[in-house]
This record gives sequence, structure tokens and C-alpha cells, in this order.
Amino acid sequence: MGNPSAAVPPAKPPDPKIAIQYGILIKDAEAVPTGQTVYNPGDTINVTYDAINVSYEVLTTFYGNDLATDINPGRALDIVSFGFVAQDLAGNVVVAIRGTEGILEWLQDAKFLAIKCPFLAGAGFTEDGFTAVYESLRVAQDPASKRLVDALPGLPFPRPVASIIITGHSLGGAVATLLALDVAANTALGHNLAAWTFASPRTGNPSFADTYNQVVPNTIRVANRLDLVPKLPLPPLYDHILGIYELNPMLKVKLDILCQHHITTYLHLMSLQTGGTVLPLDQGCVF
Repeated sequence: MGNPSAAVPPAKPPDPKIAIQYGILIKDAEAVPTGQTVYNPGDTINVTYDAINVSYEVLTTFYGNDLATDINPGRALDIVSFGFVAQDLAGNVVVAIRGTEGILEWLQDAKFLAIKCPFLAGAGFTEDGFTAVYESLRVAQDPASKRLVDALPGLPFPRPVASIIITGHSLGGAVATLLALDVAANTALGHNLAAWTFASPRTGNPSFADTYNQVVPNTIRVANRLDLVPKLPLPPLYDHILGIYELNPMLKVKLDILCQHHITTYLHLMSLQTGGTVLPLDQGCVF
């Protein structure tokens, strides 16, 4: 079967099946094949959900320094895999960015310091922890290797690039927001770009959000109403980008911070809107 997604996101409200497609890729970024530590170039990732059956070829895994917190400042010294870049048979490229367990420690820090957006003059301020993670992203574990945003245009795509989708969950949603703006503003890949984020916190101040909305208008920001992470940092110092696609967990998900935030919860809630197969919650998260 073919890929149901178009080169750019569908008209709002978005198709939950396409949201599931990108959510599954994010979930895959959190787990790798048995016996491997990362996805390797040439690996195949198959995304299936009812009528969706899409095969992606991995081009590269990318790495970065994990999110530092007051509870665990040494986390910033850990170089970890954050996701992969892959392309489907139609030429659509997806950059899938996972979250981190450190997001709960970030919630407890409650500092949310802001710094000037480092890659686009006049784009306001961004949260310092997210920005540090974003700036550290590389296509190899060597800190001297090429940054992800700089490497993207030169990757050995097996077929012409039809579109680029940048997607991420939690911390990965904030990082995806930064990457989408950087790619759109500073590379040749920005002409047919879209972003899909899940459970993303606010990434920058109102000036940043305004700039982002103008430069990356094709954005869908999926947020569970009861998920605490998308509610922080608080306005007016921080503001959300546009493109909200809100999920209502009703009384179907356990009232627990992690349960409301898991990517599996987001996949479950989106699947309830498709009229098709219902994807399961994590064990222990059923209300």
C-alpha cells in the first residue's frame, strides 16, 4: 500500500492516522532492533497502522548531550542517540526525535532560563536547556562531527527529496521546533517542510513563537489536555507556537504525570479518533 501522507500536513484539523504514522516513528526512535544500540544506515523501519503501510530507509542516527537538570547536571555530559533521519519510497524524509526521562526533572527545576535564539537573528529567546540539547545534535558521537542541521542537506538520500517532516515527542518536540525553524530559515530544504510535535513544552518567548509561525506555518502541535509538560514554561515569558491539535483523555488514562505524557498514550488517544484499530496504553496506565 502507498503512503497516505502528502508532502505537507493535511488541512486542519489533521488526519489522526497521519499523526499516528509520525508518532510510531518517534516511538521507534526510543527503541532499536534487538542486538543493536542504534539504527544503522540502510536499516528499514516499517510503519503499519490499518491502511498505513510505509517503509523507511534509515540514512543516519544522530546524537547529542542529554538534558541537564539541577537534580542531574552530569546528564549534559552523556552523549546519547536522539533519533534518526529516514526516507520513504516516495522521497519523503522524516527526522524523528525522541524524548527523555529528564523532562520530569526539568519540571521540578522550574527555572526555565531563556537565551537568545542562537541561529536566527531577531528570533527572540529560547529555553536554555532545550537549546543546549539542540545545539549539541551531531550525526556521529564525536562532538567534532558535523551538526545535524548542517549535515541534513548533504545526506546520501537514495531518491530526490519530496518533503521533509520534523517530528518529536516531549523534549524531542521542543528540539524539533528548533530544528524546523533552523532548517526552514538556513538551509535549502526549507521549501517543503512540515513539523509535527507531540507533548512539546513551550520552546521560546512570544517573539520566538511569532517568528516560528511565520517561517514554519505547516506545523501541527499535538497536546493532551491533561499532560503537564505542554503547559510549561508559563506565559507571558514563554508562548506556544500555533497549530494546536488537542487530545482529550477523558477518563481513559490513569491520572498520573508519566501516563498522561507517554507517547503510547498519545498514540492511544489518536487511535480512538480514527474509527480503526485502538492502540494500547502502557500497562498500568489504564484508568
